[in-house]
Amino acid sequence: MSAVEDVVTEAPAVEAVPKRAMTLSLGTSLAVLAALIIGPLFVKNFIIFQMTMLLIYALAVLALNILTGGSGQFSLGQSAFYAVGAYTSAILMEHIGMNYALTLPIAGIICFAFGFLFGLPALRLSGTYLALATFSLALATPQLLKLGFLEHWTGGVQGLVVTKPDAPFGMSMSQDMWLYYFALTISIGIYVASVNLLRSRSGRAFMAIRDNEIAASAMGVNVALYKTLAFGVSAGITGVAGGLGAIAVQFVAPDGYTITLAIFLFVGMVVGGVGWLPGSIVGSAFIIFVPNVAEHISKGLSGAVFGLLLFLVIFLLPHGARQIAASCQRILNPIK
Repeated sequence: MSAVEDVVTEAPAVEAVPKRAMTLSLGTSLAVLAALIIGPLFVKNFIIFQMTMLLIYALAVLALNILTGGSGQFSLGQSAFYAVGAYTSAILMEHIGMNYALTLPIAGIICFAFGFLFGLPALRLSGTYLALATFSLALATPQLLKLGFLEHWTGGVQGLVVTKPDAPFGMSMSQDMWLYYFALTISIGIYVASVNLLRSRSGRAFMAIRDNEIAASAMGVNVALYKTLAFGVSAGITGVAGGLGAIAVQFVAPDGYTITLAIFLFVGMVVGGVGWLPGSIVGSAFIIFVPNVAEHISKGLSGAVFGLLLFLVIFLLPHGARQIAASCQRILNPIK
């Protein structure tokens, strides 16, 4: 491990993040977890729904962060994997009658296979060319979902209405609150698994490829395998997020998964900090709430206001929320 890390230091495609800096401290993590658990108890159902979507998009941003921050591969096609996961859960629930919780691992497996297979031809591409290839995937997916021979399953342009599940075991809890805690449980599990993945042998291989692909190959890393594996893992997590999104929104339609969603997820990753997994929730909050703030400032120029706010964030914090976290850590724990 040390030999690989010593070699792969030249010309990084994505700025390397120390393994210890990938997560929050235990105390901070527990404080954030406590806020996420207690918060819904004091707000209305609409706010709970927004918090659920915050967790769902955070999962999708985290998945992109594993791909880009972990292995150095750029993707603008995450909306395609999100759509496949959403439609998988919706079809299994509405056409087959499967329990909503069981549809999520199936959505993840299908998207993992989809991402892994897409990663095979993408092995010949890198940088902007890979981003362009994934961009084409994001453009094509909504149109493919409208095809006539799939209409019986997908609902065509009309989409599918998904039944929102009730709380199990007769619990006296609203549907929105139950879905929030359900999404929170899944998010915590995936977050912990993602942290362990990046700290594992596979994660070190991802980061070696990110830092210097030629050096990683020279040290015995199977570059082709790990690059496609990174695509598969990222797509699988995104698929689970898409399935959760379909259940929470109660509706899926092709026009809900356009290239705009893919760009927003990419923005969320950059704002949260590339390679910093806790920043995923910060990036998710940015893409959910800042457009609403921009529209409140000016309904006619909301896009321009959002663009200006995004420019200011990137200009002042080029490393995103990770930069704020690092500054706070230096203030609280000064080097003696």
